[in-house]
Amino acid sequence: MAGILVKCLFFFVSLCLGFSLAVCTTSNIQNIKKTYIIQMDKWAKPDVFIDHVKWYSSLVKSVLSSRTEKETAGDEQERILYSYQTAFHGVAAHLSEEEVSKLQKQPGVLAVFPETKYQLHTTRSPLFLGLDREDSSKLWSDKLADHNVIVGVLDTGIWPESPSFNDTGMTPIPAHWKGACETGRGFEKHHCSKKIIGARIFYRGYEAASGKINERGEYKSARDQDGHGTHTAGTVAGSVVRGANLLGYAYGTARGMAPGARVAAYKVCWVGGCFSSDILSAVDQAVADGVNVLSISLGGGVSSYNRDSLSIAAFGAMEKGVFVSCSAGNGGPDPISLTNVSPWITTVGASTMDRDFPATVKLGTGKVITGASLYKGRRNLSTEKQYSLIYLGNNSSSPMPSSLCLEGTLDGAEVAGKIVICDRGISPRVQKGQVVKDAGGVGMILTNTAANGEELVADSHLLPAVAVGEREGRAIKHYASARNATATLKFLGTKLGIRPSPVVAAFSSRGPNFLTLEILKPDMVAPGVNILAAWTGALGPSSLPTDQRRTNFNILSGTSMSCPHVSGIAALLKARHPDWSPAAIKSALMTTAYVHDNTCNSLKDSSTATPSTPYDHGAGHINPRKAVDPGLVYDIGAQDYFEFLCTQQLSPSQLMVFGKFSNRTCHHSLANPGDLNYPAISAVFPEDAKVSTLTLHRTVTNVASPISNYHVRVSSFEGAVVKVEPSRLNFTSKHQKLSYKVIFETKSRLKAPEFGSLIWKDGTHKVRSTIVITWLASI
Repeated sequence: MAGILVKCLFFFVSLCLGFSLAVCTTSNIQNIKKTYIIQMDKWAKPDVFIDHVKWYSSLVKSVLSSRTEKETAGDEQERILYSYQTAFHGVAAHLSEEEVSKLQKQPGVLAVFPETKYQLHTTRSPLFLGLDREDSSKLWSDKLADHNVIVGVLDTGIWPESPSFNDTGMTPIPAHWKGACETGRGFEKHHCSKKIIGARIFYRGYEAASGKINERGEYKSARDQDGHGTHTAGTVAGSVVRGANLLGYAYGTARGMAPGARVAAYKVCWVGGCFSSDILSAVDQAVADGVNVLSISLGGGVSSYNRDSLSIAAFGAMEKGVFVSCSAGNGGPDPISLTNVSPWITTVGASTMDRDFPATVKLGTGKVITGASLYKGRRNLSTEKQYSLIYLGNNSSSPMPSSLCLEGTLDGAEVAGKIVICDRGISPRVQKGQVVKDAGGVGMILTNTAANGEELVADSHLLPAVAVGEREGRAIKHYASARNATATLKFLGTKLGIRPSPVVAAFSSRGPNFLTLEILKPDMVAPGVNILAAWTGALGPSSLPTDQRRTNFNILSGTSMSCPHVSGIAALLKARHPDWSPAAIKSALMTTAYVHDNTCNSLKDSSTATPSTPYDHGAGHINPRKAVDPGLVYDIGAQDYFEFLCTQQLSPSQLMVFGKFSNRTCHHSLANPGDLNYPAISAVFPEDAKVSTLTLHRTVTNVASPISNYHVRVSSFEGAVVKVEPSRLNFTSKHQKLSYKVIFETKSRLKAPEFGSLIWKDGTHKVRSTIVITWLASI
């Protein structure tokens, strides 16, 4: 009997302890603090508060859990990381789930966003874009006017000693500039100049998520030790530098797209990434500082418009007249891989130029295969000698850790003295070469996988290495499986006049834009492969810590590189046309973009070597010389964008996150999302086959000669008849607006989208709008 009582007592105690542990665990989870962005209704501030910051602070403090003995009033104050007051209204705060739940019930709180981690989207291009021709200066504004345009670059900071940021000959800082030059380790007041007119850092969100920045290993200042921010800033607005090169490659004159523009550096990215609260604060501050253009080469996935803090901040920037350019992402060639898809953001994909850095692989059979490389070092392979060739994979479609040359997977006894074949993927391309070098290999052949296709990206390797396409890679691996396979590598320098070019980069993220099919994304493509621009002095060109080389310039690839090309061209257009809105600048870039390469054939997709589509290249490749005089523009105001949001099935409270800045309400002026006055036209037929006709509306503004007469030309389509009414537009004054409608009548519901164009011509201008027709049942 006593034994039974003891067992019962033990069971009861165990049950109680288990319950208590569960309660404690749940309680601990609820008390874990994370960073949240709280958007506030600025108009709801009670009169008892003298300013919004005090109101925000009071609201946050009112929901904080009871202080423990270890917490102080100062700790409570540190819970608030940022207050936002320009492009966005609210605060970023470090809160528990329980505190967030309480805060969401408070009056004046519009939305709460959890912290999001963003990633960076990592010479010849001005000439390739027609900006270095002798007559190009006539197309643009007076040189002094260029100097009044300010581009804010949100990135990893800036290396101020780079020759690309020389301010010789520049005029005094524009009077409208209200920014600051923040100092810190390695960055003093004198590092700002008439070129770098502002420098700020944003780190509170990063530190709240990742802990304090190690100031011995990282500059807690605007100084850039990563290189990415220096490269993008140099691409946007770098000064003219003659004799620029990377270890002898790409030798020539380097300059940014807008060499007369000013740069304001906003450091939002650190060793562990870029966080949304910091990015949001930088956008808010940059708009308050007086930037004209924002260049943002980073992304963090796709969220609905009302849940995307960068999208909301960019909306606020657009309301203030700031042009916002963002990278599309490096998720290609997979479809639906885009980021930054809001219509008020200019979304930029990447393409190649007509310059390459060829290198060859000569096999023991005598066969020569062409690839690409930026290798320049002391360890050169003799072209008169053949070296043993080894591949540690099994030639299947699935790479192995050893075939990927991952850290610790290569056996020195197997690879010493040999050229090693490594598959692309998982680890950085240059790191694979370091692994081969450490294992005793004398060279590397980097082979593309199916995802990369035939696209060749050159890298500044630490040992002799050549990148080859997927098809040639398969042939080399097949040869390496034979006994006594050998090869040697040769590096051929810089080659110009590559045909075809441009080509859409395989890594460039692709559409369609599944948030809203009626908004075609990306908007356009620009040079983003093998781009030479300014570089940090803190890191070698391979970005590996073992790389002791130092250069003033580096060659990088990514939509991070294409985005600042567009930002810089936007700065030029703003200098030439100060009265143009962000939408007018985007329209000029889109309607003048070209869709044929230098062989007069349709643009191609590097991953397939077949023609690309608007889901790959958007409106086409930017053409700055045409964009300065587009003839007509499709202008869009802030209220128009808000009307678009009113078609997106958002609740009144969700719409409030965009409308409260200017007390906007829905006027329901758009029948459907496709009626937004976007430069591209996307007709989406619903699944209901009874709907066989769609009508979309557009309005164009004449920005050319007062007396202009345009007629329209429309592509023929297999699945629909497309009519434009009226077919002629006769303008009698500059800035006059005329409207037209496009009627789509289904002939046959196709399974795949169909692409074409609509062009308005007046004998001088060709104003081209891409057309996409989609029948939803086919998706």
